[in-house]
Amino acid sequence: MFHVKLVNMEKIISCALCGNESFTNYLEPQDYFLTQEAFTIVKCKNCGLLFVNPRPAATEISKYYNSESYISHSTKQKGILDRVYSFIRRKNHVRKYTIISNYKKAGSILDIGCATGEFLNFFKNKGWQTTGLEPNEKARQFASQAYNLDVLDENDIQKLPDKKFDVVTMWHVLEHVHDINERIFQLDRILKDDGIAVIAVPNSKCYDASFYGKYWAGYDVPRHIFHFTTETLAKLFEKRNFKLLEKLPMVYDAYYISMISEKYKTGKKNLVKAFFHGFRSNQYAKRNGNEFSSLIYVFGKNGLK
Repeated sequence: MFHVKLVNMEKIISCALCGNESFTNYLEPQDYFLTQEAFTIVKCKNCGLLFVNPRPAATEISKYYNSESYISHSTKQKGILDRVYSFIRRKNHVRKYTIISNYKKAGSILDIGCATGEFLNFFKNKGWQTTGLEPNEKARQFASQAYNLDVLDENDIQKLPDKKFDVVTMWHVLEHVHDINERIFQLDRILKDDGIAVIAVPNSKCYDASFYGKYWAGYDVPRHIFHFTTETLAKLFEKRNFKLLEKLPMVYDAYYISMISEKYKTGKKNLVKAFFHGFRSNQYAKRNGNEFSSLIYVFGKNGLK
């Protein structure tokens, strides 16, 4: 069993959303993916935001990504989960393009956390001007060499010009970011006045989160630092005068996350059970305010309509 012993943890004193300093313990999951270490997710007593506390410092968190199995930085397909992930990713590229095309037919797009660049390459082939930000050096190199993409280190976001992009996307990335207020400030700065931010995150109010509890793969502690609901995410963006324009489901995620959660909970893949609970989750979401396992949010600057 692989273990990481951190030497630098940080305790969060105030809520990133509302500034409140009073929290309650919400859940104590483990890092089932890599280290088996236990972490605590707390809930702000004022606004309800969920976040890991204490958490690995930004200088330490990279240790939790050092695995060949970390799929978003790998194009290898070693097992069934990898193949399912790759299938879903290809299907999602088409859908993401359709969603964005409803707002912008062409232009400049920045994908933050672009990994190995498949999403950006899809848009590049459609005639878009593409830029990527990615913290993982190997993933950056792959995206640049395989697809001839312009991919910068994620820390270079502050060097990007003001009002440069028509669209900025973050596909399951915001939950990883240590300073979410600074990140949304940067989104506001680099987007054109009529630009949109497209954000996808796991939804902690979904059925599969409730069913699997601490084993829910959507928590993915400590890599996922924040755990959003529609309410907390919308309030976070409203602080920078973004308006929520649309909320859309990521239907396939319920099946994929249930597959991983089953493995965490039982030690076995249990594909039939995973499919059943993924199906139940999607059916529950349809009856309860679109509370799908993962959601795509489209935000407009300055109340763009």
